[in-house]
Amino acid sequence: MADAKARAAVPTIRDVAELAGVATSTVSRALSNPGRVNHVTRERVEQAAAALNYVPSSQARGLSSGRTNAIALLVPDVTNPFYFDIIRGTQNQLKAAGYTQLLVDTEESAEMEVDTLKKMQRTADGFILAASRLTDGQLAEAASSQAIVTINRSSSNAPTVMIDTPGAIVQAIEHLSSLGHTRICYVGGPASSWSNAKRLKTFEDDCRERGLETSRIGPFAPKTTSGAAAADAAVRTGATACIVFNDLLAIGMLQRLRERGIRVPEDMSIVGCDDIFGADFCNPPLTTIASPIEQAGRVAVSMLLAQLDPLHAGSSRRLAVMPTHLTVRNSTGAAPK
Repeated sequence: MADAKARAAVPTIRDVAELAGVATSTVSRALSNPGRVNHVTRERVEQAAAALNYVPSSQARGLSSGRTNAIALLVPDVTNPFYFDIIRGTQNQLKAAGYTQLLVDTEESAEMEVDTLKKMQRTADGFILAASRLTDGQLAEAASSQAIVTINRSSSNAPTVMIDTPGAIVQAIEHLSSLGHTRICYVGGPASSWSNAKRLKTFEDDCRERGLETSRIGPFAPKTTSGAAAADAAVRTGATACIVFNDLLAIGMLQRLRERGIRVPEDMSIVGCDDIFGADFCNPPLTTIASPIEQAGRVAVSMLLAQLDPLHAGSSRRLAVMPTHLTVRNSTGAAPK
């Protein structure tokens, strides 16, 4: 009985409307979109709501405004440390803007990515796709019906934050070439990865211009557990240096090479990518490509919110490029004689 009385005592939007002398729809507009109500009416509604201690539910606000104040971030593998800083960057920026972040692990699956975008259309106001595995056609279709920003996935249909990893691939080749390496192997990541294809093309083009002998192996899952197979394949190529799709795969290769008695960097040099947490703790510390990953997440949020807020639509960027650089540690050294 007490619970029933307590529930009955909770003020409703109808109570506020009755006290303010307006319609319930006016109360909804005044509290969810104040700019659509004249200031006299808005103040009367706000005073009535305050007098009744009325707190509108987020669900009701969402229904009235068509907004949920939630943004979904989709990543291919939430356990990959590369995405930790992206998640932190997007969440901090969204929190400051009054939004909630919804995190989804799409498990390196384009099908799951498509399914998530369809199912969450009413749940999220917009989407940030990190290293999307969608095809150009799938991405174009998704962007035609919802606000989307991609990270590390170029698209003519959605604003993009690009991490300039190909630029640092050139730095890595220059570094290895200066150490006397003439046979370099590219260790590829997932076949569906857009960034993997871009890195491979840059690798092949730059090595060709320098007259270096190249080989490529893969695709490999971007995990440490794939490192053993990648290391064995790399040794068979006869290359004296490898540029690897990401740090997790490179760290797995270091472990396998050590098991086989192949010294790094005396017998083979290894360059990773992403400069994840732990890249400087492995044995030996990993030479890798570093970038402002957390900032990339923040920029992606800014670009998405510009789509959602018509007041900022004119200043919305279509492309932001984040600089990268090679961080040299002990996994690279002079080519063996």
